[in-house]
Amino acid sequence: MTDEQLHHDLTGPTTAPPLILGPSLGTSLAVWEPQLPALARAHRVLRWDLPGHGGSPAALLPSDGSATVADLATLVLRLADAHQWDRFAYAGISIGGAVGLYLAAHQPDRVTSLAVVCSSAHFAEPAVWRERAKLVREEGTEAMAASRPGLWFSHDFAATPRGRALLQDLRDTDRAGYAACCDVLADYDVRDELASIAAPTLVVAGRDDPATPPPHAREIADAVLGASLLELAGAAHLAGAERPEAVTPALLAHFTRTSADSPDDASRHAAGMTVRRAVLGDTHVDRAVARTTPFTARFQDFITRYAWGEIWTGDGLDRRMRSAITLTALIAHGHDAELAMHIRAALTNGLTREEIGEVLLQSAIYCGVPAANAAFATAQRVFDEIDETDQTDPASHSDTDS
Repeated sequence: MTDEQLHHDLTGPTTAPPLILGPSLGTSLAVWEPQLPALARAHRVLRWDLPGHGGSPAALLPSDGSATVADLATLVLRLADAHQWDRFAYAGISIGGAVGLYLAAHQPDRVTSLAVVCSSAHFAEPAVWRERAKLVREEGTEAMAASRPGLWFSHDFAATPRGRALLQDLRDTDRAGYAACCDVLADYDVRDELASIAAPTLVVAGRDDPATPPPHAREIADAVLGASLLELAGAAHLAGAERPEAVTPALLAHFTRTSADSPDDASRHAAGMTVRRAVLGDTHVDRAVARTTPFTARFQDFITRYAWGEIWTGDGLDRRMRSAITLTALIAHGHDAELAMHIRAALTNGLTREEIGEVLLQSAIYCGVPAANAAFATAQRVFDEIDETDQTDPASHSDTDS
């Protein structure tokens, strides 16, 4: 290792609480771009590149096969020290999450809160990583590129500009740096140390992630006292890239709630607006904001801060369950206009039409057949409108919004 630093980027108010973001193997700090605008509103965000990735020199890790997660953790602490951050929040994807778990276990006085995204306390067996390191040292990272669609994200997402950019990051990665990171993962195992982690911890898993399947996340969440677990349907290994509408609000809520200072109204409003847009869509929220008058302004602020900034941002329930509960409550009280809006939102949150039908059928028993009859009519109208316009953004013509 040398005295050089990891390449990094700083964003956000200089006086805001520090938040360090660690990338995944084969990507650069750009993997965090979907989350950056929201997280940087209330944090001083530092994103860093792995050795040999992005702008970081490969020589920051030894090339003789001896690199460890402790080496990476030391490099991250060197960055924190350079910015005079005694304490910081941390989030990491895959190997970046492994660094976070190691730091939280070995430097508990420095990590204020932790988020681990599509990561593990122990990845594949050492031989698998040694073989991959050998392959990349011989053939370069292009040898890995063809297998990333379907593992990192869906094949459809791989064809998008962001998907292509992430794959290009892999191709541009230095073979020695990538191989050294494989050496890190070969010897990495913090399963026996998870119980010592005291930082408030959020664990995020993609249910379609073949690299770190949900059992890896559950192992972390079960072992870390008080940890929260969020499992995302339809998400693979780079869940934050392909499903930012689900990952970003969860991270924002976690770090807002666990910051050293109690979140103020501005932080709650910012968190609430992020979730509100993710669930209801920009079209609806922009319409509601445009219609705000001096008379309705306090109400709009109230629902953004309280309904969206405190309730919907919580990670105690996933978005699918929150949608199911909301549909039931709206049916029970006969709020048809808001029901239509939240049927669209439920689709955004991952409920299928069949599952929405099950919720409505359940409501017939506990809310009454007439209420469910009206709800089925409303749902059918929403589905017909979606089919006719091929538009899935949740929107409503109601001036109120909850």
